[in-house]
Amino acid sequence: MDWLDEVRWDPQGLVPVIAQESATGDVLMFAWMDREALRRTAETGQAVYYSRSRQRLWPKGEESGHVQQVHEIRLDCDNDVVLLRITQLGHDPSIACHTGRHSCFFQRLEGGAWTAVEPVLKDPAAIYTSKA
Repeated sequence: MDWLDEVRWDPQGLVPVIAQESATGDVLMFAWMDREALRRTAETGQAVYYSRSRQRLWPKGEESGHVQQVHEIRLDCDNDVVLLRITQLGHDPSIACHTGRHSCFFQRLEGGAWTAVEPVLKDPAAIYTSKA
């Protein structure tokens, strides 16, 4: 059996993926992969996701330069969530989020409202060539 066949893909042929920083344990982002994205990630050692909004493969960093070197690919106990243990690379290696922050999980619930608790490290307009 092909290792990709062991993944429990959703009805759209996707699996949720968590990117975790290897050195710190920080959860940097959540995304989706299809079979081709997961295969390419395993083959190249760099994270490739599936963009639901663009309806295509999305190599992390294709516009921002914030690529993710993959050290480990794990599958959860139900075979329906993938965990990537990564190192964030590029000209701004501390940035993983399209908002210019270290992590996409920068909002915390405080007093019944979501509050940004992590700083913008770089203006997104200075990072991205387009907002696809």
